Amino acid sequence: MFDLTGKIALVTGATGVIGRAIASTLHKMGATIAVSGTKVDNLERLTVELSKRVHLFSCNLSSYEAIEELIPNVERVCGKIDILVNNAGITRDSLLTRMSDEAWQDVMTVDLEAPFRLMRAASKNMIKERWGRIINISSIVGSVGNPGQTNYAAAKSGLFGLSKSAAAELATRNITVNCVAPGFIQSPMVEKIHPAHREYMEKSIPMSRVGEPEEVAAAVGFLASEEASYITGHVLHVNGGMAMI
Repeated sequence: MFDLTGKIALVTGATGVIGRAIASTLHKMGATIAVSGTKVDNLERLTVELSKRVHLFSCNLSSYEAIEELIPNVERVCGKIDILVNNAGITRDSLLTRMSDEAWQDVMTVDLEAPFRLMRAASKNMIKERWGRIINISSIVGSVGNPGQTNYAAAKSGLFGLSKSAAAELATRNITVNCVAPGFIQSPMVEKIHPAHREYMEKSIPMSRVGEPEEVAAAVGFLASEEASYITGHVLHVNGGMAMI
């Protein structure tokens, strides 16, 4: 079960803890992994860790030119892309009345426009192959909002609509498009939260703990598998019950 042998998976934002866990999980399932991100040192460590069936692509998704070049570069090296995981994302938090145009546009470019452009490019060969998996990493914030994150929430909510519409268009070609929406997940950012605030947040989660990156990655691995072939246009929430949607 959950065998991805022979499949090629591109994971963007593989330098972060969730992206790293996703890449490692898909690799364990047998896929050849293309990892992209801006922190080359982190990517190099990951490629050493995985040791084989892994290719590194340095890419800054804030650049339209870099976005347009990524899919052709991966296909040139790997031959094809069977699984696209749009995991890369940034935050530029600010209250609505103080948010700059730049902060809004930066987040929209990386968190929403880049996934759209990568989906558009990767789906062309998937259509020819009549098989594909597109998995967009959204957030609980896309469903419930969060003060100080109007840009981030709008982009992550936008991924829901983007994924559902693409799922409807691509379903007849045996291509599924889904979202995974993580909640409060263990990361360096979470570790910096004041202990009292973290305790308060954990109490708001029915499972009384933060999630692990590997738990998000497991959801991605399932949606990438043949066993999930009849699931498309779905948002899979991984949040410990923090928001039961």
